[in-house]
Amino acid sequence: MKLFTEHPKTVGETYAEHFMMASSFGIPMMAAGFACLLHGIFPFLFEKTGSNLVKKLYDRMVTNRVKAENRSATEHELEWCI
Repeated sequence: MKLFTEHPKTVGETYAEHFMMASSFGIPMMAAGFACLLHGIFPFLFEKTGSNLVKKLYDRMVTNRVKAENRSATEHELEWCI
């Protein structure tokens, strides 16, 4: 069981939360990957789909990382209060 929960715990998520978050990144990435393949064949299609998605997902990832770091810092501060 630890194999499935160790990494999610390091990012402040349960296994189910981590699955949902990873899926919310993975599914759009697969769709954008398909759009990029089509763009390779038809250069006039999906000209910015891949790069726009990468920017959007990167922003989400950084925002979530900052939230997790702030949450960890707050938890650490609370430990000192107890």
